[in-house]
Amino acid sequence: MEDKGFNLKGEPVFSPERRAGVLVETLPYITRFAGRVVVVKFGGNAMESDELADQFAQDIVLMHSVGIKPVVVHGGGPQIGNLVERLGLSTEFKDGQRVTDKETLEIAQMVLVGKVNTDIVSSINVHSPIAVGLSGGDSNLIEATQRDSSLGYVGDVVKINPTILECLMGENLIPVISTIGTDSNGQAYNINSDTVAAALAGSLKAERLLYLTDVEGLLKDVSDPTSKISKIGISSLSDLINKGTVKSGMIPKAQACIDAITEGVASAHMVDGRIPHVLLLELFTDAGIGTMVLPEDMLDLSKSQDQGKVDDELV
Repeated sequence: MEDKGFNLKGEPVFSPERRAGVLVETLPYITRFAGRVVVVKFGGNAMESDELADQFAQDIVLMHSVGIKPVVVHGGGPQIGNLVERLGLSTEFKDGQRVTDKETLEIAQMVLVGKVNTDIVSSINVHSPIAVGLSGGDSNLIEATQRDSSLGYVGDVVKINPTILECLMGENLIPVISTIGTDSNGQAYNINSDTVAAALAGSLKAERLLYLTDVEGLLKDVSDPTSKISKIGISSLSDLINKGTVKSGMIPKAQACIDAITEGVASAHMVDGRIPHVLLLELFTDAGIGTMVLPEDMLDLSKSQDQGKVDDELV
């Protein structure tokens, strides 16, 4: 039976047979990921669009409802920058990093903990009251140290203490984490959210780490959207970083993927957060939609499996 066109909202209406086929395709993935931790770094345009943010919340709730244990990590660089500008304060960058003085740190804390985190938690809880907001300072979750005195209160992760996350997930709740960490003296630092997501995923031995970006995935040529890399090993990805093929804002994500895999995460993914329900497409479909980063041995196995599927289709 053919699909039936579109509804009054312009959304496609699928035949019962096609809907059933989609559900059957998702079943092996649901079974595989049930009980496993999946860390999702939420950011980019998906965070700034109300519609995409609501779809993200729906995806997180659906993942949770089928037995997956999602952990959401978020940044908020553009939102911090907007408030700094509205307050008439100057912003200095050094090597692409925002210099964070005491006043800017206070703004970052207000935006990340008081605004962005609260908004994400609320958007999830609209669909199901299961999200809990955390800062990295809660229960000493993210131990931090100052990166460089010239950058001010910009920090790096020293250690993750996941006890509070394990307690929340044990109570069937979803942690939503803003990336303000603290040192042994209680001093707060703003930390790159890509780095925090990788450290959390490694500490929790997550099955998947997913980064929502504003591009289709990792591109061999940034000017050619058709050059997307579907799967890559960490050695090859490291080579691309060293050669300068991976540039600017993709460097922290790519390096974070490598770090996460090194710490035992099964795979890391860079996906286009502008695509509706991209999390479900990446997790629950055969094709996937972004770039998957794998350990080298798993990359070889994945290529063999892909070739097997092609051979089956040719028979």
